[in-house]
Amino acid sequence: MSDDTSSPTDRLHAWWDRGPIVPSRPLLVIAGPCVLESDDINLEIASRMKAACDAAGAMLVFKASFDKANRSSIRSDRGPGLEQGLRQLELVGREFDVPLLTDVHEAAQAMPASEVVDILQIPAFLCRQTDLLVACGITGTAVSVKKGQFLAPSEMRNVLEKLSESGCRRMMATERGTFFGYHRLVTDFVGLGDLREIAADFDAPTCFDVTHSTQLPGGEGDMSGGRPDRGPLLARAAVAAGISALFLETHVDPASARSDRATVMPIDVATDLIGTLTRIREVLDA
Repeated sequence: MSDDTSSPTDRLHAWWDRGPIVPSRPLLVIAGPCVLESDDINLEIASRMKAACDAAGAMLVFKASFDKANRSSIRSDRGPGLEQGLRQLELVGREFDVPLLTDVHEAAQAMPASEVVDILQIPAFLCRQTDLLVACGITGTAVSVKKGQFLAPSEMRNVLEKLSESGCRRMMATERGTFFGYHRLVTDFVGLGDLREIAADFDAPTCFDVTHSTQLPGGEGDMSGGRPDRGPLLARAAVAAGISALFLETHVDPASARSDRATVMPIDVATDLIGTLTRIREVLDA
C-alpha cells in the first residue's frame, strides 16, 4: 500500500479520514515485537511484515514499545528506554517507509514520542488516566487507546470523550479482551460490536488486539501465559465481523522475545495470515 508521492503519515491519515466503518478501505495491520529488540531483529520483522502486507494489499504500521512499564515482575526486561527506543523506531520507519506506533505510559513521554511516531498508544491499564489522555491528545498525533480489561465497552465513551475534548481528531479504540476471573481473558464479540458503534460516534475506527486477547494475565506467576495458537482464529473472526484494523505482536523467535514470549505470533504464521485476512475482507466488500 505504498505511494511514492506521499509520506507514511499522509497515507495513514488518508486511511483514517475515510470514516470509522468503511469495508472497502485496506486492512490496517499494526504489527511488530512487543518491546524493541536489536536493530537487526526489528528490521527483519518489519521487512517480512511489510512484504506480506504489500503483497496482500494491506497497510502496515510497525509497532514496538521503548518501555514496558507494566511487566509482571520487577526483574522483567522493560526495553531500551525513550531516547534509544525512538532512535530505533525512526530507523525502521526510514528504512521501510512505514508509519510507526509506540506505547506511552507517562504524560511527559507523549510530546517527544509524537515527534517520531504516527500513533501514540495508551495501554489498557492506563486507559482512564486523564492526564495521559490529554497529553497525547494535544500533540496532534493519532491516538490508539486500548480498552481496559476491567471496562465494559460502554465505558469507553468516557475515554474517547477525554481525547476529543483535548483536541484529538484521529483516535482509535482497541479491544484486547475482558477479565473473566483470574488468569483469563474473554473476547466478547457482542461487546466488540458495541465498542465499534461507540467509537463510530467519534469518527474513530475500532482495532482488535489479536495477540493480547490470547493472554493469560499473570498465569505463569512472575509472567503472563497465553494461547498463541488461538491468535489466527481470533484474527479471522474479527475481520469477518467487519473490524478494519488489527494489532498483533510477532517475532522471528518467540522463545527468545524480550517480552510477551507466551503470546507473540511466530513471524511465519503472521505473514501467512495476512493473505487470508485480506481475502475475508474482500468477501465483505463483494
